[in-house]
Amino acid sequence: MFFRSISVSLSLLLAAVPALAQTAPTPPAVTQTEPRETIEGTLSQDRTVIAVPSFATSSVETVAGLRTDSLGRQLAEVISANLERSGLYEPIGPGGVRTITRPEVQAPRFAEWQARNAENVVHGFVDAGSNGSLIVGCYLYDTALGSELVRRGFEIQPADWRRAAHKCADAIYSRLSGEAPFFDSRIAYIAESGPKGNRIKRLAIMDSDGGNHRFITNGQALAISPRFSPDYKKIVYVSYLNNRVRVFIYDVAAGTQKLVTESGNATFAPRWSPDGKQILYSMAVGGNTDIYRISADGGTPVRLTTAPGIDVGGSFSPDGRKIVFESDRSGSQQIYTMNIDGSDQRRISFGGGRYATPEWSPRGDLIAFTRMGGGNFRIGVMTPTGGGERLLTNSWQDEAPTWSPNGRVLQFFRTTPGREGRSSLWQVDLTGVNLRRLPTPQDGSDPSWGPVLP
Repeated sequence: MFFRSISVSLSLLLAAVPALAQTAPTPPAVTQTEPRETIEGTLSQDRTVIAVPSFATSSVETVAGLRTDSLGRQLAEVISANLERSGLYEPIGPGGVRTITRPEVQAPRFAEWQARNAENVVHGFVDAGSNGSLIVGCYLYDTALGSELVRRGFEIQPADWRRAAHKCADAIYSRLSGEAPFFDSRIAYIAESGPKGNRIKRLAIMDSDGGNHRFITNGQALAISPRFSPDYKKIVYVSYLNNRVRVFIYDVAAGTQKLVTESGNATFAPRWSPDGKQILYSMAVGGNTDIYRISADGGTPVRLTTAPGIDVGGSFSPDGRKIVFESDRSGSQQIYTMNIDGSDQRRISFGGGRYATPEWSPRGDLIAFTRMGGGNFRIGVMTPTGGGERLLTNSWQDEAPTWSPNGRVLQFFRTTPGREGRSSLWQVDLTGVNLRRLPTPQDGSDPSWGPVLP
């Protein structure tokens, strides 16, 4: 398996293709995107319009069961969906525009796209490569200036075609927004099935948009609290089986796992240090719950909190110097920070209600949390000193936020009321208005968003 960036030259792109036709056909009507669900109501349509026609191919070939012409449309659909999901762009996807020819990939008909009110246009191609590979190229153009803004090329195994689409969308997003990418990333979460009082909870992973879904555990043991390692190679999680509680590290590529620590006491919320060498977790002993730190290779844990009550969570700051956690030592659940050795513990939440599940942003500027009050659980953010608190959702039970790799979007899980309440994965950006549900084959909870793939 390989996935590598390549340069896409004009000679590679335009070899053995006919000259451009001089007259463009009349474009079809624009397909409008339905307004998304938001907290305030209907999201403003003041977004950058980007046309994303199907990727062209020099000749229709079948590689590993994939036709290059059909794949060209699928690539454009994924790119279009990624850009729309960011909340910043209004893509006109391949279903709303004509299919471009191969020569147009590097010679767009700018006047045509301007007539469609598209400020930018994405062009691309997909061709059969050598030894069963595929070559994918993608370009972003400014239609008013008639200039090329992005050029990316990839040689991939056919199974990795979605990654090529995500990488292309990431390059477009970063060029236009000035922000770090986040589409080519993965999510670990707990897939839930069965009756509410006896749920089967399995560890699962998928792409950031729900594609390439895969179950990791078989459901015989209860799995909770997954977290990707900083290098994406492993997932730490808690397993409950036969009154034994174990913290495992699962190797994604090898399909094997190793035991980090085991106890007869309730154990939960393992979290990686930024360098991947340490793991935080919480454990209840003798009616008191505290936070511990242990080497990722196992060994003797170090107890970091000793206050009476329940100390839970634990999330490292990006520089590895601080830890944010929740504690009820003041009489109700609140958010605290401390140094990595457990010193200088101080409360930072004072907004009223209870606070839980804090997680530090990968940019270091914010801490996400669940705020409980008035019968609702809501997702919010605050600065590391407790200032600037903002609530981003307003539903009955939203909890357990996890950050996108660029620190702009939060994913969480939402549970509906009642005995038959269902859990599902959602995400919201820092504006609080771009709110949407992620598709999963079963109910979902406890998501963990990993870093951008290399």
